[in-house]
Amino acid sequence: MRERFRIVERGREFGDVRAALEADSAGCGVILTGAAGVGKTTLARSVAAESHLRVRWVAGTESARSIPLGVFAHLVGPATATDPVTYLSAARESLLADGHMVVGIDDAHLLDELSATLLHQLAIDRAVHLIATVRSGESVPDAITSLWKDGHVVRITLEPFTLEQSVELVEAAVGGRLEGLSARLMWEASGGNALYLKHLVQGALESGALREVDGVWQMRGRAAITSELASLLEGRVDHLDDDVLHVLKLLTLCEPIDLDVLADLGGDDAVEKAEAEGLIRIGREGRTLSVHYAHPLFSEVIRRRLGFASSRRLRGHLVKALGDRAITSASDRIRLAELALDSDEDLDAGLLCDAARDALMLGDVPMGERFARAALDGGAGLPAACLLARALMWRGEAVESDRVLRAFDPDRLDQVQLVLWGAQRIGNLFWAVGDVPAADRVLGLLRERIDTPMLALIVDGIGAACAAFADDLPRALELSDRVMGSPDATPWAVEWAVFAGGFARALSGRGDEVATLAARGREAERHTDGVLRFPAGYGEILALTLTGAFERANEAAQRYVEFRSAGQFLAWALAGIHVSAVELARGGFAGVVQQSEQTLATVRDRPDVSWVFPARFQLAQARAALGDAAAAAAAMADARSHFGDNVAVFDHQLAIARAWQQAAAGTVSLAIATCREAATRAAAHGQFAIEAEALHTVTRLGDAEPDIAERLEQLADRIDGVLIPVYARCARAMTQRDGAELDACAAEFERIGVLPSAADAAAAAAGAHDRAGERGAVHASAATADRLAAACGGLRTPALAEASHPLPLTSREREIANLIAAGLSNKQIADRLFLSVRTVEGHIYRACAKVDATDRAGLADALTGARRSPGRLE
Repeated sequence: MRERFRIVERGREFGDVRAALEADSAGCGVILTGAAGVGKTTLARSVAAESHLRVRWVAGTESARSIPLGVFAHLVGPATATDPVTYLSAARESLLADGHMVVGIDDAHLLDELSATLLHQLAIDRAVHLIATVRSGESVPDAITSLWKDGHVVRITLEPFTLEQSVELVEAAVGGRLEGLSARLMWEASGGNALYLKHLVQGALESGALREVDGVWQMRGRAAITSELASLLEGRVDHLDDDVLHVLKLLTLCEPIDLDVLADLGGDDAVEKAEAEGLIRIGREGRTLSVHYAHPLFSEVIRRRLGFASSRRLRGHLVKALGDRAITSASDRIRLAELALDSDEDLDAGLLCDAARDALMLGDVPMGERFARAALDGGAGLPAACLLARALMWRGEAVESDRVLRAFDPDRLDQVQLVLWGAQRIGNLFWAVGDVPAADRVLGLLRERIDTPMLALIVDGIGAACAAFADDLPRALELSDRVMGSPDATPWAVEWAVFAGGFARALSGRGDEVATLAARGREAERHTDGVLRFPAGYGEILALTLTGAFERANEAAQRYVEFRSAGQFLAWALAGIHVSAVELARGGFAGVVQQSEQTLATVRDRPDVSWVFPARFQLAQARAALGDAAAAAAAMADARSHFGDNVAVFDHQLAIARAWQQAAAGTVSLAIATCREAATRAAAHGQFAIEAEALHTVTRLGDAEPDIAERLEQLADRIDGVLIPVYARCARAMTQRDGAELDACAAEFERIGVLPSAADAAAAAAGAHDRAGERGAVHASAATADRLAAACGGLRTPALAEASHPLPLTSREREIANLIAAGLSNKQIADRLFLSVRTVEGHIYRACAKVDATDRAGLADALTGARRSPGRLE
């Protein structure tokens, strides 16, 4: 465990405090106010230290508060007269003996009246500068209050840390990156209070709740606090009346709780006392009044005081009280089921089953598993088993999930039960196990046995999803349309059909049709599976991204990113894939890297699950775009090792990412070949939008052959959206070396929001202007390319490299020069480019002649601008 927490910068406040302490300041100092633990003392002392001020520090305490001139008593001798005037005079004389200084006072609200009076006199006389801290909500001596009311000092109120500041603090403490979901939960639990956050982190590290996975720190389970923090907070708890403490115990076990229920169990007076003392807050949620803790960590303090027997008994009281009231929401059922599990009341297997379904609807897989397992143990049968299997599937426990389902004989099941059992088994076998033939066999069994039309539509829906991921888009569209066109389709059938149909339409270039499907999917998802909505919604994100509707794509992605529970980590990870899909196209590569690494760390202990596969090639492509060839190669190797028939639909996007990785490694000709092949395969499988992406990548990599422009012009007539026509214009301008048109394409790309394409188009324009001898236009286009590359976080592509180092080299000669600069021998270059060594030597010889280099090192220097020691041609 790391004990040191770095000071988080409060730039504005730091500057204000330092300015207030300057010798020529208008006042005579500053008073920092804020809640306990917010960082007042830390800021005050850091300003004093960095400004090299001579500060005499004193601290107000409860014990010294009853002593006249308590904090300054050491400045007056024991023989000094006891009258206040003499006391003040002696203290003042002693304090000012060394000349003008800064007096620092921690917890100035605890000063006795005489000490406060002394400070007030010193401030009025401008005899010293003051830097003091005062805790919000406390009674403050009038002499101190008047300091800021009368303008003698500046008053600065420190607010709790923002989310970003809290993340900075935690990441400095653990020495690594903090997962986004964990960061928000820890920030909310601490209220942004620096002291609370520090102890929360230490407690979580000690309990193992905060763990590191592949350099990403994740919070799993309940927030923990240290004994030290508990003792600090318990100071308030120790003085509570028993009836108020009883109310807080009930709230700890059931937060939030209906005000009427809490008042019935704990008493009206006790609830009112708890509110008056600032321990609880009451707010309206819909038609009810709900009670919450004023600060989340007080719940943990009370929880530490609850023994097993007493908490079990209190939970029983809560179960009885809540069970007598109408259950109107999923949160009501979950709360009641969670209380019942560890209470002295008998468990209702039906309630547990419903609560498991609700938890999965909310994306809380661990909680859903817990309820489903208890329901199955309580005799709830197949419905509970399917819920448990679903939770285990989402957790990546594929073998255990299938074992639960195989305990039931399909020959003994009626048609409703068979669909329930079979649909879950197919989902597990196809997406979690990756055994497509086994999933197809179960799908065949359902088709053979199910003849009820409503149930058959569910089978068609899941069959459509399987077909889509197996890269059979025509079959996926056929089955999806059959479901969506039927008035008998249930929410489950619709959800699966939206999953398949939206995805297939997006990839095939029919993105404008997806909005209607997505709307029906959002209606259906309220009755199905809260985790399934993430992969099902990916089609909408892709449709909007591939058509160039980036603002709408971002809005759609943001609908998936609000989470409030540590148990929702899988849903959070899947939502990150949606956000990354948009950012990858818009050029937010650093964000894609961060999010993709966090997503993959979330499932690192279950690496074979397929629903996070897009994060793997997103990471590889983003790494390549930032020029990190080694990291891109590692990410690509990881992606390819997890590729299989159950994610065949991503083969062509994976190939595009691989092309960018090859380009980052310096093998541009291989990258072009890879992308051309990807375009051909994508077209053969009906993925025309991805074919267009592959062909556009070919042009960005420098291939200006006319066939690319011709095919993109054909695709522009059949693919929805604003992107493909600009792709076609750009390809045609590349073929014709039309610098002005490339500039226009760059501007249009930027207007749409696809900045990487805009940067490469501007770079290509610079090259075209250079060949035409248009020097002014060269500089303008190159400047645009630089600006757009910087906006992408440092985009590095072959086009941008060529624009920044214009040389009279062919693409092949530049490629070989890049590999020389990377340290490869002629033999290694020949092997990588599938050329003979003699051919490589010929290219080197001609390139050296063009740039007036005498050897390989000189050629590399001409390309990179670096100075190297001379070598020789091999």
